[in-house]
Amino acid sequence: MSGKDDKLYESGYFLNSHTGENEHRPYERCMALGASSLSDAQLIAAILRTGTKGIDATKLAEEIIKMCGRFDTNDNDSLIGLANLSIPELMKIKGVGRVKAVQIQCICELARRIAKKTAAVKLDFSSPETIAGYYMQDLRGLDKEHLILVLLDNKCCRIRDCIISVGTVNASLVNPREIFMEALKYGASSIILLHNHPSGDETPSRNDILVTKRVAEAGEIMGIHLLDHIIIGDNKYTSLKEKEYM
Repeated sequence: MSGKDDKLYESGYFLNSHTGENEHRPYERCMALGASSLSDAQLIAAILRTGTKGIDATKLAEEIIKMCGRFDTNDNDSLIGLANLSIPELMKIKGVGRVKAVQIQCICELARRIAKKTAAVKLDFSSPETIAGYYMQDLRGLDKEHLILVLLDNKCCRIRDCIISVGTVNASLVNPREIFMEALKYGASSIILLHNHPSGDETPSRNDILVTKRVAEAGEIMGIHLLDHIIIGDNKYTSLKEKEYM
């Protein structure tokens, strides 16, 4: 055994396999066994480090996860809603003050950015799966529908994206003129639309299909083709092109 391992044992970092005495000490468990050995609650507890009077950090983390469950109808103890909890909402949990609330929000934002950067490395705008993966973390947790316009050049590389509308995606409200003014402004050769369903159900609605057809028809006239309209659900997506709605 190395001198480093001896110090870890002396410090109590290694989990006692017979008694499990460090089970409630996630920071030490992480030092000994790595972050992958921790449960969801233990990961949050290791970040928070401390609990509050009568509640240790792990119990506090479990309460936070329970609150997340109200954002996911399929799982009452889910991490899915963690990024959607505001600082005031987090501070309603006994033991979570302003500092802990900010810590949690910053970790969630960091995780979102890492996921997006990872997806960007292999981004292929001819692949609905890759496009959905790139925008998934930005859109999946929003409580309102956001319609995103992605502008592409003649090599199908992304020029930029922008939010076209917030609220229900409705054929009578989405203005193709606004969409194609953006496309012309930046010299786009083609476009992709994406929007989220806050319910988590990625099934296209009648309005989704009507919007797609209306924009595609305008694109044919303008010579700027709509390549796809992708609907983001809860870690799922639907490509209207793949479903042959366009």
